[in-house]
Amino acid sequence: MAGDPLSIKQQDWISHHAGFAPRREALHDLNSGRRFSYAEMDERVDRVSLWLKNSFGIGIGDRVAVLCHNDSDVFEIQFACRRLGAIFLPLNWRLAVPELEYICNDATPAVLLHGLEFSDEAAKLAELCALPATASLNNGGPSDYESGIASANGTITPVDRVLDDTWTILYTSGTSGRPKGAQITYSMMLFNGLDCAMTGDLVSTSRNLVILPTFHTGGLNVWANPLFQAGGCNVVMRCFDPADLLEILADKELCITHTLGVPTNFLMMAEVPGFADADLSHVTCLCVGGAAAPKSMIQDYADVGVKLRAMYGMTEIGPLGLALPGDKSLEKLGSSGLPTMHTKMKVCNPDGSPTLQGDVGELMIKGPSVTNGYWNNPQANAAAFTEDGWFHTGDAARVDDEGYYFIVDRWKDMFISGGENVYPVEVENVIYQLSGVLENAVIGIPDDKWGEVGRAYVVLKEGANIDEAALVDHCKSQLATYKVPKQVQLIDELPHNATGKVLKYELPKD
Repeated sequence: MAGDPLSIKQQDWISHHAGFAPRREALHDLNSGRRFSYAEMDERVDRVSLWLKNSFGIGIGDRVAVLCHNDSDVFEIQFACRRLGAIFLPLNWRLAVPELEYICNDATPAVLLHGLEFSDEAAKLAELCALPATASLNNGGPSDYESGIASANGTITPVDRVLDDTWTILYTSGTSGRPKGAQITYSMMLFNGLDCAMTGDLVSTSRNLVILPTFHTGGLNVWANPLFQAGGCNVVMRCFDPADLLEILADKELCITHTLGVPTNFLMMAEVPGFADADLSHVTCLCVGGAAAPKSMIQDYADVGVKLRAMYGMTEIGPLGLALPGDKSLEKLGSSGLPTMHTKMKVCNPDGSPTLQGDVGELMIKGPSVTNGYWNNPQANAAAFTEDGWFHTGDAARVDDEGYYFIVDRWKDMFISGGENVYPVEVENVIYQLSGVLENAVIGIPDDKWGEVGRAYVVLKEGANIDEAALVDHCKSQLATYKVPKQVQLIDELPHNATGKVLKYELPKD
């Protein structure tokens, strides 16, 4: 996007609100108990900027890596990168050292800031990747970070940025293999913030609970950064626990109005004793995304008076792309909603032509909240974008006669059995109808006769008494024969990534 540079002062939401409403609360870190107004956060961001510049020579385009659990420090570092023109690089703390080594060698950070809980991993990465510097964080406790910003002095002059400049690199979840570094530009952040505000009714009195990891686009950008743009308060939960989540959401003094989770978060919270009696009426926007939400779960929440709103997004598109209005959560059960204002969408056949209404095809997206490409990966860029700028999401979708989008499944997760397309999410939703099922995942496995058939991996709730035959019989009563899993395996847990997405590629196909 061409145009005159916008100064970082004009774009810096923290600095703006520090001048406009200095005493309004910006951050509340639940684990450490720290609470910062916008004026206090603004001062700390300035000090972090000075520390990074003076101690490590951080400047325009340098990558600043962060490896730690959720912490209010993460947001300070993010905005310090903005003032310096540096690139914020949050790392997935659930990855093994060899996986983090790949990312650090790809992104080549100038410094790695790490929580004390990851000191060993940081030391190994520093050696393996020849990192120039590392420094510790400690959730407000004694650390290089706190001592560094305490002693920082001088004046920081924010550098100018244009909308196409990269603010953050987010490495994708890697559900299908090696992660790719999606470049998150200022344009993406600006328009995603506008779309989130309009879609989720974000205002300066809103209070968002950050439960997803802040190395993930959901933890950063729905609703956290959009709420900083609106001048509200982000409440940071260090690590997810379903009982803690229910207690925090029900706390009238904290008065959480917004939060985003993945289906696993809400499936687990619904199993917490006292869930059915909890008063969550003050939570205006309880949203689920990151993976297809079981229809039965949406209905279970509705039965206790909670409208769980489905959303769709991905790292490369802002992330928010589709949102279901709150009053449509049951009427349009199964839909991810309507496109956000600044997003163009279409559903296409493999040859690129538009599908007929109601037919399934690949969802394509275009707009100012879409990434301008992957870091250091021209091959991935060529595969991801059409010549006229449409982004391949890799998701199979359909649109109904009112314009509501339904995400059928990941395009790559579809399998063909006897010449018929099978979308695993459809089968999984049928299995979720059984009250004893906690989680399940369906994959296609090779078959000599049909080419591929379905195999269902099922995790039962504690005390449930359902066997494989009962699961198959239930599917037979609800699905066409070719969709019914030919095999069912009961297991203790499914493999997940850090945001709760099921890693289907780790499920055995032999």
